[in-house]
Amino acid sequence: MFPPVVNEQVNERAVDEQLHRLAQAHCVASSYKDWRERETPVPKETLVAVLAALGVDASTPGAVRDELARLEEQRRQRLLPPVVACRRVPGADQIRVPSQTEVSVELADGTTLTPPPASPTAEGHLAYTLPSETPLGWHRVRARRGSQEQDAALLVAPDRLRTPERVWGFTAQLYSVRSRASWGMGDLHDLAQLAAWSGRELDAGFVLVNPLHATEPTPPINPSPYSPMSRRFASPLYLRVEDVPEYRDLSADDRERIAALAAPLRQDERLIDRDAVWTAKRQALETLYRVPRTPSRQQAYESFRQREGTALTAFATWCALAEEHGNDWRRWPSVLRDADSPAVAREAERLAPCVDFHAWLQWQLDEQLTAVQRTATASGMPIGIMHDLAVGVTHSSADAWVYRDAFAEGMSVGAPPDEFNQRGQDWGQPPWHPQRLAQAEYAPYRDMLAASLRRGGGLRIDHAMQVSRLWWVPEGGSPADGTYVGYDRNALLSCLTWEAARADAVIVGEDLGTVEPQVREDLAERGVLGTSLLWFERDRAGRPKPPGQWRELSLATVGTHDMPPITGFLHGDHVALRDRLGLLTRPAADEAADHRRLLAGWLALLHAEGLLADPPDALLRAVARGAHDHDEAAAAALHALLARTPARLIGVSLADAVGERRTQNQPGTSDEYPNWRVPLAGADGRPVPLDDLPADPRVAAAVAPVRAATRTRA
Repeated sequence: MFPPVVNEQVNERAVDEQLHRLAQAHCVASSYKDWRERETPVPKETLVAVLAALGVDASTPGAVRDELARLEEQRRQRLLPPVVACRRVPGADQIRVPSQTEVSVELADGTTLTPPPASPTAEGHLAYTLPSETPLGWHRVRARRGSQEQDAALLVAPDRLRTPERVWGFTAQLYSVRSRASWGMGDLHDLAQLAAWSGRELDAGFVLVNPLHATEPTPPINPSPYSPMSRRFASPLYLRVEDVPEYRDLSADDRERIAALAAPLRQDERLIDRDAVWTAKRQALETLYRVPRTPSRQQAYESFRQREGTALTAFATWCALAEEHGNDWRRWPSVLRDADSPAVAREAERLAPCVDFHAWLQWQLDEQLTAVQRTATASGMPIGIMHDLAVGVTHSSADAWVYRDAFAEGMSVGAPPDEFNQRGQDWGQPPWHPQRLAQAEYAPYRDMLAASLRRGGGLRIDHAMQVSRLWWVPEGGSPADGTYVGYDRNALLSCLTWEAARADAVIVGEDLGTVEPQVREDLAERGVLGTSLLWFERDRAGRPKPPGQWRELSLATVGTHDMPPITGFLHGDHVALRDRLGLLTRPAADEAADHRRLLAGWLALLHAEGLLADPPDALLRAVARGAHDHDEAAAAALHALLARTPARLIGVSLADAVGERRTQNQPGTSDEYPNWRVPLAGADGRPVPLDDLPADPRVAAAVAPVRAATRTRA
């Protein structure tokens, strides 16, 4: 009886090996290293589900064999990938093709170039060096082998981006930075004021803000800036109504009505209510939309619509349809779920005034965003506004509707369990389909980048690993049961650096958490800065890194929006909060003890560096009894430590500067905590309006060390 059992085991092992081969061929990980560097196998069910989302049948051993055979045939027939990405660096300036293949390059202007003779590779292919006169940008490459011909997009990206001068800047959740004139949440006028003041008076070089991506066109509006409806277009929530040029032409009665809409929002000091803000702003903006435009204004609007093209029309059409059928296109009538269907075209014509209104809103946003950047650079900022690019969009979003074929259905993007989110994360966002995005020559991706970079001097890439791999979670499953799916890192990075070079912009990649080998090196090689988060900057033994050991090519900050500000962190608020919400996977006492050890280590380093006068025990005792005697001194010392690092960019959170205790977002929660709705306030919970920041001694003390260390302007 034993031999058959052995044979069954051998056969099962062979079946698993074939499944893993198929997964590897599609860049789906069958195992991964967790945040503790432990090798973790991926469940077979996850592999089958992820492959199915990629259009690959792995449901049976026979299906797996058929798919492997199909892949092998495709490899034999393919001469070129959908996109060939090159750089002007030896080894990265090559076009690789199968043997006996001839190659030519057709430039964007129609000129045809012939590369030098090819060199054979170790794999038996040919490597053609890019013709030296090929300019940066997008072209075509053509390949011929016998009677077989293929062509593909050719992107020639810059070797690397310029390294920015060493500057500091505020990091802010813009919606939380309310002024006395804003409508219940921070807006673009407030951002311009923040940039002008900090650049002119404090020598700041940039302001980094949360994503300003488009939200739902009708309530309820998701408060998370990282779960948008579109990453290419912006949210009209951030418009300052009074800054729309047509406001000057309103009658006295209309101005009075608009003032009445704003008044209750300006007086409300509670949590930010986006539904109330948009309900009021929508009425005011509709009034402004109806104001006749001058010929020059009309011409400017038409030029904007022409520049944005079909993408703007599609987005505005989605907004108009959402107003009639709800914000989730998956629940619309079936004939409207295809953005390219005749039914949608007919509805767009019927709803033309509403479509035009939403296009007009994007024009207003484009004008105000452009004006903010102009104000920032006029204040002396070398970078100006640094925008934030979310990882993705929600399943119900406009982007998921417009680019439906470019997304993988049945999957959500998230993160595996880590130190601060021990159950993992599911962000509820569909991932790009790697092959279909490549077949579209990355057009949705690069158009989105271009739009973001056109409105500022820098771009932060949230979860920078999105240029290389994403954690896919089968819908309905646990985040811990997901796996990584890889993307063409060279192509995505080339798209990113080309668009950034065109805009002369700085790029920062948020490379925290579990990062695959070589990604940080590849980002740095391209001139993309990383992120150095103080609480995470520890050596292999878990000890705080002295400032001299930090990376130079990075944005250095103390914390992030997913953690409590300095004051809250000192007092262990994040441990108590996660315990109360049931997010811990071990006893709260153990978490608190680890937090005290971590905090003690940092306080000891601050003391050793001469940045904290009192010994660590004094602050730890104060924290234990709930006292705040040393909070401001600790915050100033932490910022002084950032100033001693070689980091090119140093970020000071506005929340840290005013002593705020509350975190903006607690991962793993939705309604259990008021995520993304907390207005800027001090440690006592009292709101701190933007208008009062210039005279606030806490702000001056917080930025003094970084200002002194980075000042390059008179």
